[in-house]
Amino acid sequence: MQQRRKSVFASAPFAMKQAALGAGVAARKNGAPLSLAAVVFALFVFATFLYNEDIKSITDFQFSSGAIRAKAPDLHLLQEAEAAAHAAVNTLAKRGEEVIVRVLEAPAAAGALARQAGANTTAAAKANAANTAKANANAVDVVQEKERDVTLPIVTGGGGADEARRRADEEAAEKASSAKAAAATAALRTVVRVPETCDLYRGNWVYDEVNAPVYKEGECEFLTEQVTCMRNGRRDDSYQKWRWQPTDCDLPRFDARLLLERLRNKRLMFVGDSLNRNQWESMVCLVQSVIPKGKKTLTKFVNGGSSNVFRAHEYNATVEFYWAPFLVESNSDNPKVHSVPDRVIQWHAIAKHARNWIGVDYLVFNTYIWWLNTLDIKVLKGSFDQGSTEYVEVDRPVAYKEVLKTWAKWVDRNIDPNKTTVFFMGMSPNHITPEAWGNQGGIKCAMETLPITNRSASLDVGTDWRLYAGAQEVLPTLRRVPVHFVDITALSELRKDAHTSVHTLRQGKLLTPEQQADPKTYADCIHWCLPGLPDTWNQFLYARIASSPWPADAQQ
Repeated sequence: MQQRRKSVFASAPFAMKQAALGAGVAARKNGAPLSLAAVVFALFVFATFLYNEDIKSITDFQFSSGAIRAKAPDLHLLQEAEAAAHAAVNTLAKRGEEVIVRVLEAPAAAGALARQAGANTTAAAKANAANTAKANANAVDVVQEKERDVTLPIVTGGGGADEARRRADEEAAEKASSAKAAAATAALRTVVRVPETCDLYRGNWVYDEVNAPVYKEGECEFLTEQVTCMRNGRRDDSYQKWRWQPTDCDLPRFDARLLLERLRNKRLMFVGDSLNRNQWESMVCLVQSVIPKGKKTLTKFVNGGSSNVFRAHEYNATVEFYWAPFLVESNSDNPKVHSVPDRVIQWHAIAKHARNWIGVDYLVFNTYIWWLNTLDIKVLKGSFDQGSTEYVEVDRPVAYKEVLKTWAKWVDRNIDPNKTTVFFMGMSPNHITPEAWGNQGGIKCAMETLPITNRSASLDVGTDWRLYAGAQEVLPTLRRVPVHFVDITALSELRKDAHTSVHTLRQGKLLTPEQQADPKTYADCIHWCLPGLPDTWNQFLYARIASSPWPADAQQ
């Protein structure tokens, strides 16, 4: 710090000018308003000049008019100077700026005595005050202007150091969060390892209370009453705790975040009948558990009423269901009104449905249960659009195979295998013949609580394996697009315990206690409780999707 000169100041106007100029330069350099320290300093110089005019010789000041003695300081002028200083402090404080005032400790007494001298009209009093002020000024010279910093309280506002620090902290936190999210995303962009030699569909059901189920019934808001068996009165929940264990390897445990990362900016669509809708509900519940509320929605009956769409907003991903029980056109295509006693198909007409499948990234097809209504299938002669009503009856396996050929041709001609992965689900069995698993006197699947464990004898629960054979024959004929067959039939035949039975709906209403007491009439041994067996089907899909190589553009 510079030492103070022994003379008070060479010229008050000059000193004030210099102080003002210095503050102006600093303001221009910093692009900020005039510093409060400079303002206070200039005011202090002016006040000191007034105080000391009575105690300094006129020779210390060079006025153009000659040597004259200044009058006693004007007390009113001094008060105005102090008021201006306080106003400047308040202005900067309101802007939220930190205000530092340099206060000279020693001259405080000199200032007080100078004010006393200004109020005193006698020369003796003035001389006495001037001598005391001079002594105090000399004391300041001796201690070399010892200073102390006074920090005024900070008024928070739109600017200031605190605001800058807060913004810096927020930016740092945002960068750290982004880096963490990027690292988490990179960790999810992995490939699940499934040995190529492992047959995932050969194995056993294992009771596992630790790892099953993957989600809980009450935690999935998107389940319909048709499949919420516990809520509908079922007392045992053991059907939820059976896990499929392949013989030669492990079935990868479902990882919702990893699958959603695979589905980012993509569409997964289930196409088919109510069993595929059953599986779609399962998939929605599997993935929704890791998505926060407000960032997931379900819309029903879009695309003319044939589609239900679940959307994961943060991923821009959808899990959809499209109603087409025969895949080709039929008189049962209305998703709301489809209980038609005489089911008729137009076996070469698929374009009306298929236009809704274009551009989908993962397509999961099924068709089976609607074929079991009659032994022969009614095939329309002509088209529904032309109002045709005449039909011919064709043996079920023949009609099924012909429909799959129509479907396969469309897939091969319209699907880009570099963009879309295609799955075809095996047949979901029903359990209406308890004699097949040794329950003589049983009533369909009612009261069943365990899977079939005795596999020494051949099992025949009524599955039409001719349709299974037809699918196995047609799928290899596709030349451009590989179709992955999800072979769920045999392993699902063992799960007589997992159906909705009497804990479900009939014609949109929950079964009454009287209806529940009549399982022979009302037990549903076709559809499945959730959580339950369809979760395992989706684990097979997950294993195939998650074990595929990432496309090159997704690894960036």
